[in-house]
Amino acid sequence: MKRPVALSILIIALMLVSGCNTLRGAGEDLEQGGEAIQRAAS
Repeated sequence: MKRPVALSILIIALMLVSGCNTLRGAGEDLEQGGEAIQRAAS
C-alpha cells in the first residue's frame, strides 16, 4: 500500500518541478522581449 502513495508523491513532485522550470523559462523570454523593445525604443 505504501508503494502507490510514494509513486503518487513522486509524480506530483516532478510535475511541480517541471512547472517551475517552464514558468522560469517563460519569464526569461518575456524579460528578453521587454529588453528588445526598450533597445528598439532608444
